[in-house]
Amino acid sequence: MEKKTVLTIAGSDSSGGAGIQADIKTIEAHGVYAMSAITALTAQNTMGIDAVFKIPADFIKSQIDTVFEDIRPDAVKIGMLPDIEAMKVVADSLKKYDFKKAVLDPVLKSTSGTILSEKEGLNYLKEELFPLCLLITPNIPEAEIITGKKISTESELIEAVNQISENYHCNVLLKGGHSSFDKEGYCTDYLYAKESKEGIQKIVEKRFESSNLHGTGCTLSSAIAANISLGYDVNEAVGRAKKYITKCIAIGLDLGKGNGPLEHFV
Repeated sequence: MEKKTVLTIAGSDSSGGAGIQADIKTIEAHGVYAMSAITALTAQNTMGIDAVFKIPADFIKSQIDTVFEDIRPDAVKIGMLPDIEAMKVVADSLKKYDFKKAVLDPVLKSTSGTILSEKEGLNYLKEELFPLCLLITPNIPEAEIITGKKISTESELIEAVNQISENYHCNVLLKGGHSSFDKEGYCTDYLYAKESKEGIQKIVEKRFESSNLHGTGCTLSSAIAANISLGYDVNEAVGRAKKYITKCIAIGLDLGKGNGPLEHFV
């Protein structure tokens, strides 16, 4: 039986709601085989991150190499890259294996507000890693860091999508979950995909008010990667992933004392 595969390159979340753990749950929920390369260990729960232990760059490289040399993935999801050394390893690996189907979630801040990627790595992330990826999936706060501009209106959001795609030559999904200008009761993400002739597309689903949204970025990007591995183009993969994460939120799982996780097996 042929089985599609996804490699997730990300940090570990000891509470299981985000990072590698959320990625694996999401990928497997799509019927796809999940593999992993861990970039950092975190001590965290629904209330925040207490500690981060960075995995040495040479060991990140070893993890990636051993996967590619045995089970070449059909797609790759990239999440938390804690320093520029980790970023360089991932960029070098994508080049080495001539890999074109990577979905990158630029984890610059966690929900708790902790800055995860060191500031000196931001330019490398933008200039060297973004252009190697099929799609990047920033939220509004991350897009503000990437562009250096405040996003307070829909027109400013669309301008940010255009700026990122033009400057770094990549497809962009800018997630609108943090917006204050969305239509009441709905959550809109904005997708620019080069293969589409329609320009920036709005991906709209029902909004469920919830304080339990830990790991939504990890989950969405992993769902997109899983759908890419199954043969869907960027537009279809994003649309399917958006429907999936909406269902994950709608279940209303309530665990922990803070920002709780999603139910991935829907």
